[in-house]
Amino acid sequence: MLAVIAALPPVVVLILVFVLPALESSTLLGLVVPGETAVLVGGVVAHGGGLPLWAVIAMAAAGACLGDQIGYLLGRRYGPAVLGRVPAVARRHLDLNRARRLLARRGAAAVLIGRWVAVLRTVVPIIAGASGMRRAAFGWANVAGGLVWATGVALLGYLGAASLHYLERELGIGTHALLAVLVVVALVSLWRRRVRQRR
Repeated sequence: MLAVIAALPPVVVLILVFVLPALESSTLLGLVVPGETAVLVGGVVAHGGGLPLWAVIAMAAAGACLGDQIGYLLGRRYGPAVLGRVPAVARRHLDLNRARRLLARRGAAAVLIGRWVAVLRTVVPIIAGASGMRRAAFGWANVAGGLVWATGVALLGYLGAASLHYLERELGIGTHALLAVLVVVALVSLWRRRVRQRR
C-alpha cells in the first residue's frame, strides 16, 4: 500500500492525504485502510521534494477534522445504530466497549487519545455523537487532535525518509531491502493487533 501511494503523482498523493483521513470515521473506512498510511507517505514524498511538508500537514489535518465531524454528526443523528450497519467482516475489528469506556472516563480528552489508535479513531467520533457529548467540547478536541496527529504522522514519514536515505547512502542498503523491512514491520503490526483483538 505504501509503495503504491508513493508511486502516484504528488498532487494525487496530496488528495489521498486529505481523502483517506476524511473517510476514516465518516464511512468507517479506517477499519480497512488507516488514513495514517497516506499521511506517512505524504511525509515521505515531501522529503523527496515532491510536496511541501506544510501542505501535507494542512490537508491531513483538514481531512481528519472533517471526517471526525461527520462521524460525530452521524452519531448524534442516528446513534449507535450507525455501527450496527457495519459489515460483519469489519465488525470484528470494532472495540466498542473500549471506546465507550474511554469516552466515559476521559470525555473530550478521549477524542485526542483515540486519534492515535486506528480502531478507536474510526469509532470514537460516532460514539461521542451518540453519547450526547457537547458540540463545543467535541469540536475543540477534534481540531486539536487532528492538528497534532497530522503533524506527528507527516513528520514521522518525513524523518523516516531522511533516515532511510541516509542509511542507503552511508551503508549501501538498497531500496528494495528497506521496503521489505517496512512490509515485514507492517505485517507484524497487523498480526499483533489481530491477536490482541481476539483476546
